[in-house]
Amino acid sequence: MNKTVSLLAATVLVALALAPTAAAAESTEGATTWSIEPADANGPNSRVSLRHTIDPGSSAQDFVTVTNFSAQPAAFGVYASDGIISDSGDFDLLPPEETPVDGGSWISVAAVEGSTPRPGGGQVVALDAGAAVTIPVTISVPADASPGDHPAGVVAEFVQGDGDAVQMTSRVGVRVHLRVAGDVVAAITPAEVTATWQPSWNPFAPGAVQVGYTLVNDGNVRLGASTVVGVEGAFGLGATSATQEIREVLPGRSAPASVELTGWPLVFGWGEITVTPLVVGEDDIAAPTQTASTTFTVWTIPWAQLALLALLVLAFFVIRGQRRRSRERMQARIDAAVADAVASAPASPESEPAAPEGQADPTIAGAARSTPD
Repeated sequence: MNKTVSLLAATVLVALALAPTAAAAESTEGATTWSIEPADANGPNSRVSLRHTIDPGSSAQDFVTVTNFSAQPAAFGVYASDGIISDSGDFDLLPPEETPVDGGSWISVAAVEGSTPRPGGGQVVALDAGAAVTIPVTISVPADASPGDHPAGVVAEFVQGDGDAVQMTSRVGVRVHLRVAGDVVAAITPAEVTATWQPSWNPFAPGAVQVGYTLVNDGNVRLGASTVVGVEGAFGLGATSATQEIREVLPGRSAPASVELTGWPLVFGWGEITVTPLVVGEDDIAAPTQTASTTFTVWTIPWAQLALLALLVLAFFVIRGQRRRSRERMQARIDAAVADAVASAPASPESEPAAPEGQADPTIAGAARSTPD
């Protein structure tokens, strides 16, 4: 049992849901469930996030409500951090041990009755079973802040007791859509394109072109992207394409993407990636969004088809050689049979020697003399 506890103690579980949802964690006293959600001074309201557009050097105030749904008291660390996009494409915040440097660092969590300062920023709020507290948060934008989106969030993190055998970091959060007023630039471009041909070793089946690329948000507001990736051979032969959507790319950040195109090998292919920016959610983007594109090339060598052709050519010469050797063997057997037949034929009688020219045959002369007049 002690061995199992020590293994579990080394496990860290991180759960973050930036929406007004509840989280649960096991403590020594049983299950602890809680939530954090947008609110006004009177308590939770119908919003799903905190959304503000603030001038540089100005500030705004908002509220969040933390509720302890558990049957026992619990403590929660409430703090803000910078927004990121996870590898799965979901919005998240920096890990708890990382210090925010952008929008999250501009948000302060006010002290409430019974709270204590949290190391690293924010407050630790102790709540009785079933209790809730509404906490003011203040967003103070620096005077030199750049225009555009500065994603952030406010989280409530379960604070475990020192005696808990399993140490976890479990938190839920509310997203803060924070935009600094000023000129908006909406631009997203494809970059770092790689294209690799994956042949099918069945010569009668198509292969695939694996295209990897990165979408770079060159603007200052978050954007989604609709991407069309196409490739074709010479004269437009074998053209194929695929469409893909990326949900969100934060300003100044990039997102990896990949797509597989099925097609026939035509030795060499020309491809293009076209990206159309998309407005995300309820965002208001007055700036025009323009498409961007980049090209790429890829060798699509028909290895299976070339192997099949080589086998056919080899088979042709093998069959041709076998037929030639067969004819030669047949001719040799015929020649041998003729030679055997000639050799085994009976010899013919020798003929009488012919009389010399100008001399009469004595037999004929004698016969002529015996003939009466």
